[in-house]
Amino acid sequence: MSNKRLTRSSNRMIAGVCGGIAEYLGWDPTMVRVIYALLSVFTAFAGALVYIILWIVMPER
Repeated sequence: MSNKRLTRSSNRMIAGVCGGIAEYLGWDPTMVRVIYALLSVFTAFAGALVYIILWIVMPER
């Protein structure tokens, strides 16, 4: 069993949330950022609120 934790990344553009998600899933951080931006635009920028919540909730590495 893997002991992975979801934490903010040092590979950050703003707060490291997307980078942390990418590291946790094993994906490319740029791909996660693009997907996040598209989802935010198509959900009337509700993603901005989710990002701020994740910024507060996700611990630093």
